[in-house]
Amino acid sequence: MNAREKEEYLREYSVLKSQGKPFFPYAVAKDSLMACVVLAAIIGMSIIFGAELGPKADPTTTTYVPRPEWYFFFLFELLRVIKPASLVPLATIGVPTILMILLLIVPFIDRGPERRPERRPVAMVTTVFVVAAMAYLTYLGAAAGSPNEIDMAVAKQYEPGKLVAAQSGCLACHKIGENGNDGPGPELTDIGDKLYPAAIERTLDNPTAPMPSFRNLPAEKKDALVQFLSQLKGGDTQQSSGQ
Repeated sequence: MNAREKEEYLREYSVLKSQGKPFFPYAVAKDSLMACVVLAAIIGMSIIFGAELGPKADPTTTTYVPRPEWYFFFLFELLRVIKPASLVPLATIGVPTILMILLLIVPFIDRGPERRPERRPVAMVTTVFVVAAMAYLTYLGAAAGSPNEIDMAVAKQYEPGKLVAAQSGCLACHKIGENGNDGPGPELTDIGDKLYPAAIERTLDNPTAPMPSFRNLPAEKKDALVQFLSQLKGGDTQQSSGQ
């Protein structure tokens, strides 16, 4: 911007400013009125619909499925997309930090006086892209299934057992494929190479603490679970699951 353009801009700004209204009380009154409307709407919805409360917290459960608040769904989904454990710090710390830094330095990079959207294509495209990406990831995070779901393709006859393993909290202590936790239990991705079905069933009935016993699991579900775990083998299973 040269001196002439700057002078013209300041002159136009002073004219528009003289034609405007002071912030107090005009803008303050409008903001206060809108704040009262929003507050009344929140109070009204809380009285009519009430607040949904879940069951009492149980710190000893291994089947609890944690879910973030809706405004963190995009980060939640980012963690589901970036599955390797070595890249988790990148998803939880690296990406959000880089984006926040870029957001903070935008005013220092783009110092142009132009504010019309059509004359700021780079800024507008970036904004639309970021908002669209966050909205899409938020939608995926809201519609996603349980994080305890086992993301592994298996033959149709093993699907019931895979569902039992996911719903029984196995992933709280074990890792199956890319899902679950590395401990305190051993990884089960290739457990079929190490134990026969009978040995797996005995382990389910008489496990080592702190693993709970599955002795009281219905026979049909236990058989399905044993069949699923028995077919988890290093070579064929990894290829069939696309891991």
